[in-house]
Amino acid sequence: MPHTLKSAVHSELIIKKSRFIGCVQPMTDRASAQAVVDVLRAEHPGAAHVCWALLAGGQSAAVDDGEPSGTAGRPMLDVLRHQDLEGVLATVVRYFGGVKLGAGGLVRAYTDSVAQALLHAQKVERRVMVELECTLPYAQEGLLRREVESVGAQLVDVAHGSQVIARVQMPQPEAPAFITRLNDLTQGRIGWLNGGAPPMR
Repeated sequence: MPHTLKSAVHSELIIKKSRFIGCVQPMTDRASAQAVVDVLRAEHPGAAHVCWALLAGGQSAAVDDGEPSGTAGRPMLDVLRHQDLEGVLATVVRYFGGVKLGAGGLVRAYTDSVAQALLHAQKVERRVMVELECTLPYAQEGLLRREVESVGAQLVDVAHGSQVIARVQMPQPEAPAFITRLNDLTQGRIGWLNGGAPPMR
């Protein structure tokens, strides 16, 4: 089961006068990761490189930011993969100290920066959420609300038209049983619009 991180954790290494400031943090998608990297660039205008790696399903990335190809982003991504992480961004800000490290030295430096931060990070089980959308008669709205509350799901939105249209968010593994139970309780008067597809980000 993949894990993500509870919160951001930092590390700092000095290697042959170069300063490597590492950070690992939970991250859902590439656009959010890019925004974090942009902030780091603004906060560290004197840095030589801001390298990063994102492990987030189809939106994963490995960026060397001017370091020799394959010496920063890819090794950072490999560390995240080896730790069975998902939904995690690793960033390393490098201030160049005047001494070149060579390709092997760079790989070790970026790998160690991420690994050091992960040593202190708290991992949490990653729960994939889905969003269910359904329609049902007005008379069944109270029933739906009670069932949502009883399983600890979240009622994201309720709209009232010719029928009640509701959106419910819950952990993916629990969705099939929830759908079956509501089908039974409403005697089939509930209609499912998306069948439990993961919510669009």
